[in-house]
Amino acid sequence: MIDEFAKATLHGRLRRDREALLWKLDGLSEYDARRPLTATGTNLLGLVKHVATVEARYFGEVFGRPSPEPLPRWQDYDGSDLWATEDESRDQIIGFYQRTWEHSDATINELPLDAPGHVPWWPEPCPNTNLFAVMVHVLGESNRHAGHADILREGLDGRTGVRPEHEKQIDEEARAAYCAKIEQAARSAAPIRGERLSHVT
Repeated sequence: MIDEFAKATLHGRLRRDREALLWKLDGLSEYDARRPLTATGTNLLGLVKHVATVEARYFGEVFGRPSPEPLPRWQDYDGSDLWATEDESRDQIIGFYQRTWEHSDATINELPLDAPGHVPWWPEPCPNTNLFAVMVHVLGESNRHAGHADILREGLDGRTGVRPEHEKQIDEEARAAYCAKIEQAARSAAPIRGERLSHVT
């Protein structure tokens, strides 16, 4: 009873984060979906591609159920799952992610939480694990990268939220006032700690 509740809860949260991550691409130009938005090159379409690859590996080969999607060997990892080449369309990457959901969901639905798995890229003594631990791990990865996508999308056009039905109209004036209040609090706290603000405009 507890196992089924735990599995359903983890699975439900994973489904929510999948949809939230995809929504962050909604309405973006090809350039904005792909371009690096941080000093380390993080980009929105690359996040989707990366999380799709993570799911395909963890709910595939870890349980002896290889993904039907072509994947490079994990030993050859070179970071290419973190960005989209000019030859990869947005639809291809989204399709890969959605097909991966089907394969992952089949693994989750068909195996018990204590089903044994083996993660060869985890260091000793951790490679031998089970479905519960893998679900927690993949949920953590998905949640982390969905959070990255939240910030990147907000930086592009100010859109925020987890679901389209909860999205609110952007009130630029209210946002500016809110940020000004936080800025003032930060400036007021800095002299208390002896910090110089000469570099702050």
